[in-house]
Amino acid sequence: MKHKHTKQELTMLQSLPLEVKIKKTELRIREFYDYFGGDVCISFSGGKDSTVLLDIARSIYPNITAVFADTGLEYPEIKKFATSQKNVTIVRPEISFKEVLEQYGYPVVSKHISRRVADYRKNPDAKWVKKAFEDRYTFNSYNMRKWKFLKDAPFLISDKCCDIIKKNPLKQFEKGTGLKPIIATMASEGVLRESAWLKIGCNSFSNGKSNPMSFWLEQDILRYLKISGIPYSTIYGDIVNDIGNQMMLDLDSDNQILSTTGVKRTGCMFCMFGVQLEKEPNRFQKMRVTHPQLYEYCINKLGCGIVLDYIGVKH
Repeated sequence: MKHKHTKQELTMLQSLPLEVKIKKTELRIREFYDYFGGDVCISFSGGKDSTVLLDIARSIYPNITAVFADTGLEYPEIKKFATSQKNVTIVRPEISFKEVLEQYGYPVVSKHISRRVADYRKNPDAKWVKKAFEDRYTFNSYNMRKWKFLKDAPFLISDKCCDIIKKNPLKQFEKGTGLKPIIATMASEGVLRESAWLKIGCNSFSNGKSNPMSFWLEQDILRYLKISGIPYSTIYGDIVNDIGNQMMLDLDSDNQILSTTGVKRTGCMFCMFGVQLEKEPNRFQKMRVTHPQLYEYCINKLGCGIVLDYIGVKH
């Protein structure tokens, strides 16, 4: 009988000491590796989470392949770090982000909102429209009615960017090589990822996908990087004690709250999903300072400034 995961189980796992989490992650990697006879790979974004995953996996299997999706949307520091690692295969999308925007539309607010707005425009008389945009309907805490005005936006809106730019090239690689992906996603990163863990846990052998760090938290990632001393992308800056922004002195204390002096999360630079929830300076305001040429291209050449203005986000 298949084990049914619970929120209580997830909370218990998330509260474990880092040392125990590392051991459990190693076990999940071994199980997945053995099940597929070593035909697995690390989905390596160059970000801090997948950097930790790659380090743990290669402490067990030094020659395990890593695959990096060069979407053209990564921070330059992320791409430089990712492509400098050993045994990393680079895959690229068939069309550029600019072409995605022109053919499909901009990623706005969230994947769910963008998808629903695109569907609304195609079929405004569909029965689900009244439920989604007229009634008091929420999805993952999003008030759908609040975003109804997007149906009249003077630009295309779509949720397809991530699939076309990142997921499809990775799927093509996996299909062509037969390698099954090990991914560094965590249940704490959102409702959808938590729901996925509750449904399948860390390893899904039927789907051929492993998330062996699902029960980790952001603080675990930072603590691992700090204690291990392994290299990570310079885009994050230093790892510091969040109180007073002072360098952490007591490495043995589990009570230290850590932060980075650089960016907190990376992902695609020009993506607008979730930016409306960020405190100022948001990702685009920071980009204006740290990467002015890319900011100019994003805001003016790609037209993201018009989109941000329309949804009321300062940039």
